[in-house]
Parts: sequence; C-alpha cells; structure tokens
Amino acid sequence: MILNQSLKKILIIDFGSQFTQLIARRVRELGIFSEIISHKKIRNTNVDENVKGIILSGGPLNVYEIKKYSFDKKIINNGVPVLGICFGHQILSKLNGGKVKQSKHREFGLANIIKKKESLLTKNFFNNQKLTKVWMSHADQVTKLPNNFNVIASSQNSKFAIIANKQKNFYGVQFHPEVTHTVNGKKLLSNFVFLICKMKKNWSPKDQKLKLINDVRLQVGKNKVICALSGGVDSSVVAQLLNKAVGKRLYCIFVNTGLLRKNEEKQVVETFKKRLKINLIYVNAEREFINKLKNISDPEKKRKIIGNLFIKIFERYAKKIKNVKFLAQGTLYPDLIESRSVTGSQTSKIKSHHNVGGLPKRMKLKLVEPLKFLFKDEVRKLGLELNLNREVISRHPFPGPGLAIRMPGVITKEKINILKEADHCFIKALKDHGLYDEIWQAYAALLPVKTVGVMGDNRTYEYLCLLRAITSEDGMTADFYNFKKSFIQMISNKIVNSIRGVNRVVYDVTSKPPSTIELE
Repeated sequence: MILNQSLKKILIIDFGSQFTQLIARRVRELGIFSEIISHKKIRNTNVDENVKGIILSGGPLNVYEIKKYSFDKKIINNGVPVLGICFGHQILSKLNGGKVKQSKHREFGLANIIKKKESLLTKNFFNNQKLTKVWMSHADQVTKLPNNFNVIASSQNSKFAIIANKQKNFYGVQFHPEVTHTVNGKKLLSNFVFLICKMKKNWSPKDQKLKLINDVRLQVGKNKVICALSGGVDSSVVAQLLNKAVGKRLYCIFVNTGLLRKNEEKQVVETFKKRLKINLIYVNAEREFINKLKNISDPEKKRKIIGNLFIKIFERYAKKIKNVKFLAQGTLYPDLIESRSVTGSQTSKIKSHHNVGGLPKRMKLKLVEPLKFLFKDEVRKLGLELNLNREVISRHPFPGPGLAIRMPGVITKEKINILKEADHCFIKALKDHGLYDEIWQAYAALLPVKTVGVMGDNRTYEYLCLLRAITSEDGMTADFYNFKKSFIQMISNKIVNSIRGVNRVVYDVTSKPPSTIELE
C-alpha cells in the first residue's frame, strides 16, 4: 500500500498561510501522519475513511470577499472533527452562519487570552490559570457567533478567540497554536488530535522506514534504479533506503565537480561503496568543471554551466547501465508544496543549478521519490534508522553548485584550494567546541577582494575570508549565530596563521531576510 494512502491522518487544508507546513510538522511531532492539500485542489472525495480530522489553515484571504477563494462546504460536513486556525477559524464560523468583518483593532504578535469555559480542546492548555499568551496575526475577526457555538476564550480585541461546537466537533482559534510563541500551543493541537479525533500514534522513524521500503519494492518491482548521489543528507538517505529495498539493482552515480568541501568525495566513497556496499559509480569530473568555469564571474552563468555539465555527465554514465527504468530523487515535502501556488497550480520554477528533477523528461525514466511526504528533520531521523552514520545525517546543507557560489568572481584552482582549507578549519573548530549541531548552516567564503596585511616584518596582499553561521528552523528565515568574542578571535587567528592566501577574516551578521544564506 502507498504510504500517504494507507495511513490514518489529519488533513490540513491550506489557504496560503506561511505557517501551514509548521502545522503539519507539529502534528507529525505528535506521532500522527498529516497531509497538506490546497483549498483549490481539495474535493469532497479527498475526505475518505483515513481522514480522522481536518485542520483549516490561516491565510491572507478575506472571508467576506467570496471571489478570492473557493471551498466546498460539504468537506467539513463529513462527520469528521474540524479545527480552524486564524482564517480557518473565520471561514468555519462563516460557513456555519456566523459573521466576519474587518476588525477595528488588528492583532499582531503576542496577546493574552482569558478562559471563559472548559473544553476538550483546551484541557491543560491554560495550566490551571485563567490567562495565557498566544500569537495573533489577523486584521479580520468573527463578529457574530454561529448557532450552537460556545465561547471558550477571549482576548481584549477578539471576543471569540476560541470557539467550539461540541455536537459537531467544530473548533476554532483566532491565534496560531503551531508557532512556538503560543504558550502550550502544541498541547492544544495534541488535544484536538488525541482527545477529539481519537487518533493513535502511527508515525515514527521505524514505521516510516518499513513502509517506505515496502512502497519502493511495490513501485520498482524487479527493475533497476539509478540515483544521483551528492553526499548530502537527502540523497544519502534516498540511496540507503533504495539499497535496503532493491539491493544490487540500485546504481548510484556520484559526480565530483571539484567544488565539494575538503575530503567530501573520499567520505562519500568510504561510506557508500566500502561500508554500505552500494553499487557506486564515482566520476572525477573536477578538471571538466574547472575548465568550463574559466573566466566566468556572473553567478547565474556559473549555476547554468554547473547544472548543464552535471546533467551531461550524469546522462553519459547512466547510459552505460542497461535496462534502467527508474530514477530516484531526494524530493522532500517542502519541495513538493513550494512547487505549487496557493491556488494549487503548478509553477515552472526550477533551480538554475543542478537539479536532477530536470533529468526524467530527457531520459524517459519513471520517478521514485520516497521522501516526498517527509520534512528535513524526519529525513534525518529516518537516516539513523537506516544505519547511516551520524556524521552524514547531521551534515549542514550544501548547495548544488558547491563552493562556486561561496566564491564570488572568477573561479580558479588556487582559490578553490584556499577556500576548502578555510572552510575545513572553520567547521572543524565548530565541531571541536561542540557548536556544530547548534547551527543550521555554517561555511567560509572567499571574497573577490585582496587587502593589505602585515605578517612578521612583511607586507601581505591577500584574500578576505568571510565566515557565515546561521540558526534556522526551515531555512526560510535565519539569524546569525551569536558566537562568543573569544571564539571569533580564535578562529580568525587560526585561519590567517594556517592558510596561505588569507590575511583578513570577517563575520557576516546579516539575517535572512534581507540577505540570503548563500552569497550567490
């Protein structure tokens, strides 16, 4: 049975909220499978016997401007418990005869809500207090309560902050329980899932592993599968999952672009070929990539050159494997969702650097995407269940173009070698000081400027090395990591003193937004 079709689940209907994925993650953290579907795509037939609860997300829409959204009322009248969040709370009220209007007093940020009545939804949510803090983000509000609904809690500006219709199992909250700013928000979601929907846990790394292995076997049969292995978390987990599912019928192609981190190609070969005994085709294409990138400084041209050459080389070696019918990819659930607009339509945006998503059409292969319903943290847990070593699983994200986009300007072999050493020095220091796992992503970059320095009695004129380290939950927003001054001094001295070609180190303290995580 296919994973997403066989599990009891909470169905999340997306109205365009920036927090929709976070709702899904919170539900899964409770040990329950959740699935997201756009309000434009959902039909009454989607609410089958496996749907045990529905969550209506927030969103930028206005309930009273009917033309901006479409939603079949029948979807929430299937006898399944419904929880509306923010906009979802408003549309739930509207569809049941309530009224929603633009609020005189908008609520953005933290707000206090006061308990008015007991409810299954709020059991232990207030922690025996009358008041708790929640995260609000709305300009509209419910002004008239539907019949048979009760007020469970109110805020200063939202009389109907939590509402409930016990008979129909309809619940609405004007705030966002899925964000960490809402005190005990996860408890409210837990109450909905376990006390109201009466679900039992069905989502753990071990369960995922067994189901996914079975899914792959059913899809692939006795056919061969190829996989583009980069050494990153996603492709590594896909490769090991396919290895468990089809064994020697899996062929992994690893293309060394020469733009990887120091010794990364050796680690990949050691892990997958020697330790895990996977059919690994190692392609050293370093010289090819460096020659193609000669005298290219435009970032977009770099990306396209790397992407096109990667595809060309991958195809060259894939053709040597006879009778292949499937291509495995490390597509994750955020990738799947972000490729669609809030209207449910497919977008055409494809990353300009190498992305094997561009291969199937040309190669006429069927896609195997076993991770497409998983989030990044779930993939890491699955990797551990699959016996991948922790070093691979905990590895920081690394872009497809590799060091090419951490080296603005013209790429040379000399600059690559300098950058590899500086990055290695930085990452090793993070690990030695127990900081690596606290940080979402960290790297060294080589800027296209040289500065004057003094080393000993000699004047130097060498490159400027930039260090970047950020904290993030999903990579969509990020803050710089606040190192102690002593660490910054130590790593700066170490890089300047040990790596020829660098005489100055700076630390990037910009957040995302306005900057991006990578430089190019």
